[in-house]
Amino acid sequence: MVAISPRKLRGKWTVGYALDVHTTSSTFLGYDEYGHSQFDTQRSEMGELLYRLKYGTDRSVITVITETAADFVRKQKWAIDLVIPVPPSRIGRAFQPVKALSKALADQLGVGFCPDCVAKVKNTPELKNVFELDKRLALLQGAYAVARAKAASKTVLVFDDLYRSGATLNSVCEALRDQGGVKSIYALALTMTRSHR
Repeated sequence: MVAISPRKLRGKWTVGYALDVHTTSSTFLGYDEYGHSQFDTQRSEMGELLYRLKYGTDRSVITVITETAADFVRKQKWAIDLVIPVPPSRIGRAFQPVKALSKALADQLGVGFCPDCVAKVKNTPELKNVFELDKRLALLQGAYAVARAKAASKTVLVFDDLYRSGATLNSVCEALRDQGGVKSIYALALTMTRSHR
């Protein structure tokens, strides 16, 4: 298991947490020969595992990540029926880390997994390049559709890998509430940016 330092998240869910910050520090080192900024980035233990999965495609870390997440969820005593992944921002990617992690987490918890309960139905730019929360929320307006028959009357855990501004997670949860008729919503992100501590 991974050492974590959970942070409570406020939003359109019953209770939500990020298990830890993603990076603990980032020191500017200068520029490389192409003029690109170089940083010495230190990550939390969970942040490092997530980085290895997303950018090093090291799938061996999935088990330890989801064991840690499942242990945390069990300690919260959340009575979950379904784990729902936040839909990917880059749809064409062959391997979707959030979907793989959500499936493994659902298996660890012994609950349902619903990868198609929420679908992105509107193209939006990648939000990591949009810094104002109100602009992010405007871009996500009407971006998600919910398979009501699969979600109605269920207690769901909406899962994401990284919490930045909360715009995506809030939009997904709002869609589940407004369109899905869910009973209640819990939210879990593996990591969060330091600016939201």
